[in-house]
Amino acid sequence: MQLAIIGCGYVGLVTGTCMAELGNKIICVDSNEERINQLNKNIMPIYEPGLSELVKTNIQGGRLSFTTYLKKAVENSEIIFIAVGTPLKDDGSPDISQVEQAGKQISEYINSYKIVVVRSTVPVGVTHKLKILMSIFSKHEFDIANNPEFLKEGTAIDDFIKPDRIILGVESGKARQKLLELYEPFGKIGRDIYTMDIKSSEMTKYAANAMLSTKISFINEIANLCEYYDADINQVCKGICSDSRIGQSFLNPGIGYSGSCLPKDICTLIHMAKKKNYTANMLESVHRTNEYQKQLLITKIKQFYNANLANVVLAVWGLSFKPETDDIRNASSLALLDDLLACDATINVHDPQAITNIRKVYGDKLIYCSDPYAALENADGLCVLTEWDMYRNVDFDRIKALMKQSVIFDGRNVYSTEQIEKHRFTYFGVGRKPINFEKQVPAATQQAVIDELI
Repeated sequence: MQLAIIGCGYVGLVTGTCMAELGNKIICVDSNEERINQLNKNIMPIYEPGLSELVKTNIQGGRLSFTTYLKKAVENSEIIFIAVGTPLKDDGSPDISQVEQAGKQISEYINSYKIVVVRSTVPVGVTHKLKILMSIFSKHEFDIANNPEFLKEGTAIDDFIKPDRIILGVESGKARQKLLELYEPFGKIGRDIYTMDIKSSEMTKYAANAMLSTKISFINEIANLCEYYDADINQVCKGICSDSRIGQSFLNPGIGYSGSCLPKDICTLIHMAKKKNYTANMLESVHRTNEYQKQLLITKIKQFYNANLANVVLAVWGLSFKPETDDIRNASSLALLDDLLACDATINVHDPQAITNIRKVYGDKLIYCSDPYAALENADGLCVLTEWDMYRNVDFDRIKALMKQSVIFDGRNVYSTEQIEKHRFTYFGVGRKPINFEKQVPAATQQAVIDELI
Protein backbone atom coordinates (compact mmCIF):
# COMPACT_ATOMS: atom_id res chain seq x y z
CA MET A 1 0.00 0.00 0.00
CA GLN A 2 0.95 3.65 -0.41
CA LEU A 3 1.13 5.31 3.02
CA ALA A 4 2.02 8.74 4.33
CA ILE A 5 3.43 9.24 7.83
CA ILE A 6 3.08 12.78 9.19
CA GLY A 7 5.81 13.43 11.74
CA CYS A 8 9.36 12.06 11.68
CA GLY A 9 9.90 11.88 15.40
CA TYR A 10 10.31 8.66 17.32
CA VAL A 11 6.89 7.10 16.60
CA GLY A 12 6.60 8.32 13.02
CA LEU A 13 10.10 7.33 11.98
CA VAL A 14 9.88 3.82 13.45
CA THR A 15 6.36 3.30 12.09
CA GLY A 16 7.25 4.48 8.60
CA THR A 17 10.47 2.49 8.40
CA CYS A 18 8.91 -0.74 9.64
CA MET A 19 5.89 -0.34 7.35
CA ALA A 20 8.33 0.01 4.46
CA GLU A 21 10.18 -3.10 5.62
CA LEU A 22 6.86 -4.96 5.28
CA GLY A 23 6.71 -4.00 1.60
CA ASN A 24 4.58 -0.85 1.66
CA LYS A 25 5.62 2.35 -0.09
CA ILE A 26 6.06 5.08 2.50
CA ILE A 27 6.37 8.86 2.31
CA CYS A 28 7.43 10.36 5.65
CA VAL A 29 6.66 14.07 6.05
CA ASP A 30 8.02 16.56 8.55
CA SER A 31 8.02 20.36 8.62
CA ASN A 32 11.58 20.38 9.99
CA GLU A 33 13.65 20.79 6.82
CA GLU A 34 16.95 20.09 8.56
CA ARG A 35 15.62 16.80 9.92
CA ILE A 36 14.41 15.75 6.48
CA ASN A 37 17.78 16.59 4.92
CA GLN A 38 19.56 14.52 7.56
CA LEU A 39 17.23 11.56 7.11
CA ASN A 40 17.80 11.59 3.37
CA LYS A 41 21.51 11.28 4.20
CA ASN A 42 20.73 8.44 6.64
CA ILE A 43 21.56 10.59 9.67
CA MET A 44 19.15 9.62 12.44
CA PRO A 45 17.61 12.25 14.74
CA ILE A 46 17.27 9.60 17.45
CA TYR A 47 19.21 6.55 18.57
CA GLU A 48 17.30 3.31 18.19
CA PRO A 49 19.15 0.00 17.67
CA GLY A 50 18.85 -1.22 14.08
CA LEU A 51 16.91 1.80 12.82
CA SER A 52 19.64 3.37 10.69
CA GLU A 53 20.26 0.11 8.85
CA LEU A 54 16.55 -0.36 8.09
CA VAL A 55 16.17 3.21 6.88
CA LYS A 56 19.12 2.81 4.52
CA THR A 57 17.87 -0.52 3.17
CA ASN A 58 14.36 0.78 2.45
CA ILE A 59 15.54 4.04 0.89
CA GLN A 60 17.74 2.03 -1.46
CA GLY A 61 14.82 -0.31 -2.16
CA GLY A 62 12.62 2.62 -3.19
CA ARG A 63 10.06 1.92 -0.47
CA LEU A 64 10.89 4.82 1.87
CA SER A 65 11.31 8.53 1.23
CA PHE A 66 11.36 11.73 3.29
CA THR A 67 9.96 15.11 2.33
CA THR A 68 8.63 18.41 3.65
CA TYR A 69 5.92 18.51 0.96
CA LEU A 70 2.68 17.40 2.57
CA LYS A 71 0.42 17.99 -0.43
CA LYS A 72 2.08 15.40 -2.66
CA ALA A 73 2.25 12.87 0.18
CA VAL A 74 -1.48 13.18 0.93
CA GLU A 75 -2.57 13.10 -2.69
CA ASN A 76 -0.55 9.96 -3.46
CA SER A 77 -1.42 7.93 -0.35
CA GLU A 78 -4.30 5.64 0.54
CA ILE A 79 -3.78 5.82 4.30
CA ILE A 80 -2.30 8.76 6.18
CA PHE A 81 -0.90 8.32 9.69
CA ILE A 82 -0.62 11.27 12.06
CA ALA A 83 2.38 10.67 14.34
CA VAL A 84 3.22 14.09 15.78
CA GLY A 85 4.03 15.02 19.37
CA THR A 86 1.53 15.64 22.17
CA PRO A 87 3.72 17.06 24.96
CA LEU A 88 2.31 17.99 28.36
CA LYS A 89 1.22 21.54 29.06
CA ASP A 90 1.74 23.20 32.43
CA ASP A 91 -1.75 22.19 33.62
CA GLY A 92 -1.02 18.49 33.06
CA SER A 93 -3.04 18.17 29.88
CA PRO A 94 -1.48 17.12 26.56
CA ASP A 95 -0.92 19.73 23.89
CA ILE A 96 -2.81 18.41 20.84
CA SER A 97 -2.17 21.47 18.67
CA GLN A 98 0.23 19.56 16.39
CA VAL A 99 -2.40 16.86 15.82
CA GLU A 100 -5.03 19.48 15.01
CA GLN A 101 -2.67 21.32 12.68
CA ALA A 102 -1.74 18.10 10.87
CA GLY A 103 -5.41 17.17 10.48
CA LYS A 104 -6.33 20.59 9.11
CA GLN A 105 -3.48 20.53 6.57
CA ILE A 106 -4.25 16.98 5.48
CA SER A 107 -7.92 17.80 4.92
CA GLU A 108 -7.01 20.66 2.58
CA TYR A 109 -5.07 18.27 0.30
CA ILE A 110 -7.42 15.28 0.25
CA ASN A 111 -8.24 14.63 -3.43
CA SER A 112 -10.05 11.27 -3.13
CA TYR A 113 -11.21 8.87 -0.43
CA LYS A 114 -8.57 8.56 2.31
CA ILE A 115 -8.23 6.95 5.70
CA VAL A 116 -6.63 9.22 8.29
CA VAL A 117 -5.19 7.29 11.23
CA VAL A 118 -4.24 8.99 14.50
CA ARG A 119 -1.10 7.23 15.72
CA SER A 120 -0.23 9.94 18.24
CA THR A 121 -1.38 9.36 21.81
CA VAL A 122 -4.41 11.61 22.32
CA PRO A 123 -7.04 11.94 25.09
CA VAL A 124 -10.34 10.15 24.68
CA GLY A 125 -12.56 12.02 22.25
CA VAL A 126 -9.83 13.89 20.37
CA THR A 127 -9.97 11.65 17.28
CA HIS A 128 -13.68 12.37 16.87
CA LYS A 129 -13.10 16.10 17.35
CA LEU A 130 -10.39 15.93 14.72
CA LYS A 131 -12.84 14.40 12.27
CA ILE A 132 -15.24 17.30 12.83
CA LEU A 133 -12.41 19.81 12.30
CA MET A 134 -11.24 18.10 9.12
CA SER A 135 -14.78 17.89 7.74
CA ILE A 136 -14.92 21.68 7.67
CA PHE A 137 -11.96 21.87 5.27
CA SER A 138 -12.19 18.67 3.22
CA LYS A 139 -14.20 18.55 0.00
CA HIS A 140 -13.79 14.79 -0.30
CA GLU A 141 -14.87 11.72 1.63
CA PHE A 142 -12.53 10.39 4.30
CA ASP A 143 -12.63 8.07 7.31
CA ILE A 144 -10.76 8.54 10.53
CA ALA A 145 -9.34 5.87 12.83
CA ASN A 146 -7.15 5.49 15.89
CA ASN A 147 -4.18 3.11 16.00
CA PRO A 148 -2.20 3.54 19.26
CA GLU A 149 1.44 2.50 19.29
CA PHE A 150 3.04 0.32 21.97
CA LEU A 151 6.69 0.80 21.06
CA LYS A 152 9.34 0.62 23.77
CA GLU A 153 12.42 2.72 23.13
CA GLY A 154 15.42 0.46 22.71
CA THR A 155 13.34 -2.41 21.31
CA ALA A 156 10.96 -0.46 19.05
CA ILE A 157 11.69 -2.29 15.80
CA ASP A 158 11.15 -5.70 17.38
CA ASP A 159 8.01 -4.38 19.10
CA PHE A 160 6.63 -3.27 15.74
CA ILE A 161 7.52 -6.42 13.82
CA LYS A 162 6.45 -8.76 16.64
CA PRO A 163 3.72 -6.88 18.51
CA ASP A 164 1.83 -8.30 21.48
CA ARG A 165 -1.33 -6.96 19.86
CA ILE A 166 -2.59 -4.37 17.40
CA ILE A 167 -5.42 -2.05 18.38
CA LEU A 168 -7.61 -0.48 15.69
CA GLY A 169 -10.23 2.06 16.66
CA VAL A 170 -12.60 2.37 13.69
CA GLU A 171 -16.14 3.55 12.99
CA SER A 172 -16.74 2.47 9.39
CA GLY A 173 -16.67 -0.96 7.79
CA LYS A 174 -14.69 0.43 4.86
CA ALA A 175 -11.88 1.73 7.08
CA ARG A 176 -11.92 -1.43 9.17
CA GLN A 177 -11.47 -3.65 6.12
CA LYS A 178 -8.66 -1.54 4.68
CA LEU A 179 -6.72 -1.40 7.96
CA LEU A 180 -7.14 -5.13 8.51
CA GLU A 181 -5.72 -5.62 5.02
CA LEU A 182 -2.74 -3.41 5.94
CA TYR A 183 -2.06 -5.38 9.11
CA GLU A 184 -2.83 -8.78 7.57
CA PRO A 185 0.84 -9.93 7.75
CA PHE A 186 0.67 -9.78 11.55
CA GLY A 187 -2.45 -11.93 11.67
CA LYS A 188 -0.67 -14.55 9.57
CA ILE A 189 2.07 -14.88 12.20
CA GLY A 190 -0.43 -15.24 15.03
CA ARG A 191 -0.51 -11.69 16.40
CA ASP A 192 -3.83 -10.54 17.84
CA ILE A 193 -5.60 -7.69 16.03
CA TYR A 194 -8.44 -6.09 17.96
CA THR A 195 -10.93 -3.72 16.35
CA MET A 196 -13.05 -1.54 18.63
CA ASP A 197 -14.73 1.83 18.78
CA ILE A 198 -12.41 4.82 18.60
CA LYS A 199 -12.88 6.08 22.17
CA SER A 200 -12.11 2.63 23.59
CA SER A 201 -8.99 2.51 21.44
CA GLU A 202 -7.83 5.88 22.78
CA MET A 203 -8.47 4.78 26.36
CA THR A 204 -6.69 1.45 25.81
CA LYS A 205 -3.38 3.23 25.23
CA TYR A 206 -3.67 5.27 28.42
CA ALA A 207 -4.88 2.31 30.47
CA ALA A 208 -1.96 0.15 29.34
CA ASN A 209 0.64 2.75 30.28
CA ALA A 210 -1.11 3.52 33.55
CA MET A 211 -0.97 -0.17 34.46
CA LEU A 212 2.76 -0.28 33.73
CA SER A 213 3.32 2.88 35.79
CA THR A 214 1.34 1.34 38.63
CA LYS A 215 3.49 -1.79 38.64
CA ILE A 216 6.66 0.30 38.81
CA SER A 217 5.40 2.52 41.62
CA PHE A 218 4.13 -0.52 43.49
CA ILE A 219 7.46 -2.34 43.49
CA ASN A 220 9.28 0.87 44.42
CA GLU A 221 6.97 1.34 47.38
CA ILE A 222 7.65 -2.22 48.52
CA ALA A 223 11.38 -1.59 48.00
CA ASN A 224 11.26 1.43 50.29
CA LEU A 225 9.55 -0.65 52.98
CA CYS A 226 12.22 -3.32 52.55
CA GLU A 227 14.88 -0.79 53.49
CA TYR A 228 13.09 0.10 56.71
CA TYR A 229 12.90 -3.57 57.72
CA ASP A 230 16.25 -4.79 56.33
CA ALA A 231 14.58 -7.05 53.77
CA ASP A 232 16.06 -7.41 50.27
CA ILE A 233 13.76 -6.33 47.43
CA ASN A 234 15.62 -8.54 44.95
CA GLN A 235 14.73 -11.59 47.02
CA VAL A 236 11.17 -10.33 47.46
CA CYS A 237 10.85 -9.92 43.69
CA LYS A 238 11.91 -13.53 43.16
CA GLY A 239 9.24 -14.60 45.61
CA ILE A 240 6.36 -12.65 44.12
CA CYS A 241 7.26 -12.76 40.43
CA SER A 242 7.19 -16.56 40.43
CA ASP A 243 3.42 -16.24 40.93
CA SER A 244 1.91 -16.65 37.46
CA ARG A 245 -0.80 -14.13 38.35
CA ILE A 246 1.85 -11.45 38.90
CA GLY A 247 4.67 -12.17 36.44
CA GLN A 248 8.03 -10.41 36.10
CA SER A 249 7.59 -7.49 33.70
CA PHE A 250 7.93 -3.94 35.02
CA LEU A 251 8.63 -5.10 38.57
CA ASN A 252 12.22 -3.90 38.75
CA PRO A 253 12.89 -1.50 41.65
CA GLY A 254 14.69 1.72 40.85
CA ILE A 255 14.54 5.49 40.95
CA GLY A 256 11.20 5.87 39.20
CA TYR A 257 9.70 5.58 35.74
CA SER A 258 10.51 8.29 33.21
CA GLY A 259 10.72 8.92 29.47
CA SER A 260 8.22 10.46 27.08
CA CYS A 261 5.24 8.14 27.63
CA LEU A 262 4.54 6.88 31.15
CA PRO A 263 4.83 10.23 33.02
CA LYS A 264 2.84 12.05 30.33
CA ASP A 265 0.09 9.45 30.09
CA ILE A 266 -0.49 9.10 33.84
CA CYS A 267 -0.76 12.90 34.12
CA THR A 268 -3.18 13.00 31.19
CA LEU A 269 -5.45 10.41 32.79
CA ILE A 270 -5.45 12.38 36.04
CA HIS A 271 -6.32 15.54 34.10
CA MET A 272 -9.07 13.71 32.19
CA ALA A 273 -10.55 12.57 35.51
CA LYS A 274 -10.54 16.11 36.91
CA LYS A 275 -12.39 17.37 33.83
CA LYS A 276 -15.23 15.03 34.83
CA ASN A 277 -14.99 16.00 38.52
CA TYR A 278 -13.70 12.53 39.35
CA THR A 279 -10.77 11.98 41.71
CA ALA A 280 -8.47 9.28 40.36
CA ASN A 281 -7.07 8.33 43.77
CA MET A 282 -4.91 5.42 42.67
CA LEU A 283 -3.48 7.18 39.63
CA GLU A 284 -2.62 10.23 41.73
CA SER A 285 -0.89 7.95 44.24
CA VAL A 286 1.10 6.27 41.46
CA HIS A 287 2.29 9.68 40.28
CA ARG A 288 3.17 10.88 43.80
CA THR A 289 5.09 7.69 44.54
CA ASN A 290 7.11 8.12 41.37
CA GLU A 291 7.96 11.75 42.13
CA TYR A 292 9.11 10.67 45.59
CA GLN A 293 11.22 7.88 44.13
CA LYS A 294 13.16 10.34 41.96
CA GLN A 295 14.45 11.96 45.17
CA LEU A 296 15.66 8.68 46.64
CA LEU A 297 19.33 8.87 45.66
CA ILE A 298 19.86 12.54 46.49
CA THR A 299 18.50 11.86 49.98
CA LYS A 300 20.97 9.00 50.47
CA ILE A 301 23.82 11.05 49.04
CA LYS A 302 23.13 13.96 51.37
CA GLN A 303 22.87 11.67 54.37
CA PHE A 304 26.16 9.98 53.57
CA TYR A 305 28.11 13.20 53.04
CA ASN A 306 26.35 14.99 55.92
CA ALA A 307 24.53 17.29 53.46
CA ASN A 308 27.77 19.03 52.48
CA LEU A 309 28.50 18.38 48.81
CA ALA A 310 30.49 21.52 48.00
CA ASN A 311 33.79 19.62 47.92
CA VAL A 312 32.37 16.30 46.73
CA VAL A 313 33.15 14.88 43.28
CA LEU A 314 30.55 12.42 42.00
CA ALA A 315 30.67 10.23 38.89
CA VAL A 316 27.36 9.57 37.18
CA TRP A 317 26.97 6.56 34.90
CA GLY A 318 23.85 6.58 32.75
CA LEU A 319 21.82 9.63 31.71
CA SER A 320 19.15 8.31 29.31
CA PHE A 321 15.85 7.32 30.89
CA LYS A 322 16.52 3.67 29.97
CA PRO A 323 19.20 1.64 28.14
CA GLU A 324 19.46 1.53 24.33
CA THR A 325 18.19 5.06 23.78
CA ASP A 326 19.53 8.60 23.84
CA ASP A 327 16.20 9.94 25.13
CA ILE A 328 16.45 12.04 28.32
CA ARG A 329 12.85 13.29 28.42
CA ASN A 330 11.68 13.26 32.06
CA ALA A 331 14.71 11.10 32.89
CA SER A 332 15.39 10.49 36.57
CA SER A 333 18.96 11.59 35.91
CA LEU A 334 17.76 15.16 35.36
CA ALA A 335 16.29 15.41 38.85
CA LEU A 336 19.49 14.12 40.45
CA LEU A 337 21.76 16.35 38.36
CA ASP A 338 19.68 19.40 39.25
CA ASP A 339 19.85 18.58 42.97
CA LEU A 340 23.59 17.89 42.89
CA LEU A 341 24.30 21.13 41.06
CA ALA A 342 22.18 23.04 43.57
CA CYS A 343 24.43 21.58 46.29
CA ASP A 344 27.59 22.72 44.41
CA ALA A 345 28.83 19.17 43.79
CA THR A 346 31.30 18.49 40.98
CA ILE A 347 29.78 16.01 38.54
CA ASN A 348 31.57 13.80 35.98
CA VAL A 349 29.05 12.18 33.63
CA HIS A 350 29.11 9.31 31.14
CA ASP A 351 26.51 7.72 28.90
CA PRO A 352 27.13 5.80 25.65
CA GLN A 353 24.39 7.68 23.76
CA ALA A 354 22.83 10.57 25.71
CA ILE A 355 25.80 12.90 26.25
CA THR A 356 24.86 15.16 23.32
CA ASN A 357 21.31 15.65 24.59
CA ILE A 358 22.51 16.24 28.16
CA ARG A 359 25.05 18.81 26.98
CA LYS A 360 22.23 20.77 25.30
CA VAL A 361 20.54 21.07 28.70
CA TYR A 362 23.49 21.62 31.05
CA GLY A 363 26.22 23.14 28.90
CA ASP A 364 29.47 23.56 30.85
CA LYS A 365 27.91 22.83 34.25
CA LEU A 366 29.01 19.18 33.99
CA ILE A 367 32.25 17.40 33.14
CA TYR A 368 31.65 15.11 30.15
CA CYS A 369 33.61 11.88 29.86
CA SER A 370 33.90 9.66 26.80
CA ASP A 371 34.93 6.66 28.92
CA PRO A 372 33.13 5.50 32.08
CA TYR A 373 36.36 4.93 33.98
CA ALA A 374 37.54 8.49 33.21
CA ALA A 375 34.52 9.76 35.13
CA LEU A 376 35.77 7.94 38.25
CA GLU A 377 39.11 9.70 38.65
CA ASN A 378 39.33 11.14 42.19
CA ALA A 379 35.56 10.71 42.63
CA ASP A 380 34.06 10.48 46.11
CA GLY A 381 31.18 8.37 44.85
CA LEU A 382 29.63 6.67 41.83
CA CYS A 383 25.94 7.02 40.93
CA VAL A 384 24.52 4.43 38.53
CA LEU A 385 21.30 5.77 37.01
CA THR A 386 20.79 3.72 33.81
CA GLU A 387 21.39 -0.02 33.57
CA TRP A 388 23.39 -0.07 30.34
CA ASP A 389 25.06 -3.47 29.85
CA MET A 390 28.49 -1.83 29.77
CA TYR A 391 28.06 -0.86 33.44
CA ARG A 392 27.25 -4.40 34.58
CA ASN A 393 30.49 -6.27 33.98
CA VAL A 394 33.05 -3.81 35.31
CA ASP A 395 36.53 -4.01 36.78
CA PHE A 396 35.88 -3.30 40.46
CA ASP A 397 39.59 -3.23 41.30
CA ARG A 398 40.13 -0.55 38.67
CA ILE A 399 37.14 1.40 39.95
CA LYS A 400 38.46 1.31 43.49
CA ALA A 401 41.94 2.41 42.41
CA LEU A 402 40.54 5.44 40.59
CA MET A 403 38.16 6.69 43.28
CA LYS A 404 38.98 8.65 46.45
CA GLN A 405 36.19 6.88 48.33
CA SER A 406 34.81 3.47 47.36
CA VAL A 407 31.14 4.43 47.46
CA ILE A 408 28.39 3.39 45.01
CA PHE A 409 24.84 4.74 44.87
CA ASP A 410 23.09 2.18 42.67
CA GLY A 411 19.76 3.51 41.41
CA ARG A 412 19.00 0.36 39.40
CA ASN A 413 20.36 -2.43 41.62
CA VAL A 414 22.86 -3.33 38.92
CA TYR A 415 25.38 -4.92 41.29
CA SER A 416 24.97 -7.95 43.52
CA THR A 417 25.63 -7.99 47.24
CA GLU A 418 28.34 -10.60 46.65
CA GLN A 419 30.21 -8.33 44.22
CA ILE A 420 30.05 -5.37 46.58
CA GLU A 421 31.13 -7.26 49.69
CA LYS A 422 33.95 -9.06 47.89
CA HIS A 423 35.49 -5.76 46.78
CA ARG A 424 34.56 -3.92 50.01
CA PHE A 425 32.57 -1.06 48.55
CA THR A 426 30.19 1.06 50.57
CA TYR A 427 26.93 0.58 48.74
CA PHE A 428 23.43 2.06 48.67
CA GLY A 429 20.89 0.39 46.41
CA VAL A 430 17.09 0.47 46.20
CA GLY A 431 15.18 -1.70 48.66
CA ARG A 432 18.36 -3.33 49.96
CA LYS A 433 20.25 -3.05 53.22
CA PRO A 434 23.19 -0.61 52.85
CA ILE A 435 26.69 -2.05 52.89
CA ASN A 436 28.96 0.38 54.68
CA PHE A 437 32.73 -0.05 54.77
CA GLU A 438 33.36 3.69 55.04
CA LYS A 439 31.48 4.59 58.21
CA GLN A 440 30.52 2.64 61.29
CA VAL A 441 26.96 2.69 62.59
CA PRO A 442 26.91 5.08 65.58
CA ALA A 443 26.56 3.40 68.99
CA ALA A 444 23.41 5.42 69.65
CA THR A 445 21.82 3.97 66.51
CA GLN A 446 22.83 0.44 67.52
CA GLN A 447 21.27 0.97 70.97
CA ALA A 448 18.08 2.30 69.35
CA VAL A 449 17.78 -0.91 67.35
CA ILE A 450 18.29 -3.02 70.47
CA ASP A 451 15.71 -0.99 72.39
CA GLU A 452 13.18 -1.48 69.58
CA LEU A 453 13.74 -5.24 69.60
CA ILE A 454 13.34 -5.41 73.36
